[in-house]
Amino acid sequence: MEHPKEYANREIVVLGLARSGVSAAKTMHAFGAKVTVNDRKPREESPEASVLEELGINVICGGHPDDLIRSDVALVIKNPGIPYSAPPIAKALELGIEVVTEVEVAYHLSSAPIIGITGSNGKTTTTTWVGNMLEGAGLKPIVAGNIGTPLCDAALEAKDDNWLVVELSSFQLKGTQTFAPRIACLLNVAETHLDYHGSMEDYTSSKARIFVNQTPEDTSIINWDDPFCRELVPYLKGKILPFSVNEELKLEGVYASPSYPADGEADDMERLIVYRDAAGEVHEIIRASELGIPGAYNAANAMAACAAAIAAGVSPAALKGPLSSFGGVEHRLEALGEHGGILYYNNSKATNSKATLTALSAFDQPVVLIAGGLDRGSDYEELMPAMQTKIKAIVTLGETREKIAGVAGRAGVERISVVEPMEDPADTLRQAVREAKRLAEIGDTVLLSPACASWDMFASFEERGRLFKEAVRSISE
Repeated sequence: MEHPKEYANREIVVLGLARSGVSAAKTMHAFGAKVTVNDRKPREESPEASVLEELGINVICGGHPDDLIRSDVALVIKNPGIPYSAPPIAKALELGIEVVTEVEVAYHLSSAPIIGITGSNGKTTTTTWVGNMLEGAGLKPIVAGNIGTPLCDAALEAKDDNWLVVELSSFQLKGTQTFAPRIACLLNVAETHLDYHGSMEDYTSSKARIFVNQTPEDTSIINWDDPFCRELVPYLKGKILPFSVNEELKLEGVYASPSYPADGEADDMERLIVYRDAAGEVHEIIRASELGIPGAYNAANAMAACAAAIAAGVSPAALKGPLSSFGGVEHRLEALGEHGGILYYNNSKATNSKATLTALSAFDQPVVLIAGGLDRGSDYEELMPAMQTKIKAIVTLGETREKIAGVAGRAGVERISVVEPMEDPADTLRQAVREAKRLAEIGDTVLLSPACASWDMFASFEERGRLFKEAVRSISE
């Protein structure tokens, strides 16, 4: 697409009244475009409609009219979650109309450099961490995208001396054309969102779009331990800055030094995170055990955040404070405290098996796992090794309750509780917490880490996590 100013007096359709759609609609209207916003939700469920109409923006709710997409439409801006098979999108593509997400619009508006962060797991934690690091160094970050400010709003607010730190999903990146972040970071790739993308090839190519338009003046941060990320190396045009938990890097990058401590093999969390600069000098940053949040996978997120901050100009010596003081992000291995000698953790954001596996790796004590949710066709067999070594008991709920319980049974988990759905999903979740408490003993951990999306029972993983926290509080009262 062109700069938004080039769409003055031209027809634009924005699909979806979520935050990104509202922001994009306001932005294009401000530049003089003739904007129509469409959402299939009924008008009474779309309070944002009145706000847009007061600005003079045309809003259509309750379905997609047949004449919504016409040959005179110059651009379609879609909510990232709307599939490309949706009739308005399919028709636009058939007519040769450009279809983009808000990310592409915002990119044309920003005078500030962008740090883009994507990956199957760890995006929000890493993005928040990078924002904290830049803030501590006085670099004026604006955290935006999937978290924080809508990206168009942030892009219009940003000045030359700001940094836009942006969490990006595969859905958002698939709808980009010219987007080129100054610093691009790919954390990892796992099998997820195949109901949207249709194949791993489409999913991985969407993730890889974060690098496509970079130049040699930009920086490409990749997980050196992830096979897919390593396969991208020959195609990257930016300066490659890797991070690795498992390998002592001989090139510039951030890694966990295997040389610490000197008296023998170290536990993963006792290793020292270091940065090797372009001249080969090694700068110590922090011991992994001193990070503010637990888990080897959070050590990887920390390394990625360090790499991004260093690429933005932050001194390695300034990173220890933000790394040790960071307490994590809500719904991402969020500690809820101890009740009756049992620890409770909210990891509602774990919407795939790999996220649940990484969460389980953070615990040495026995775990009572609460899992289950929307059935996207996964078989959950990859959870079996962790079930055999980490899980003391399991409580399952949602569409996948029987499927996950079956895997647990084959893994040898002896204590399995399947919670049948109740009229109110919140009651189902409360029952799951009661069952987990019954199965747990003093010294155990109860972990909500569903390995599934929430939409079979809840509006979002945030709602699921919030109700879980309420249920945990209720058992302690």
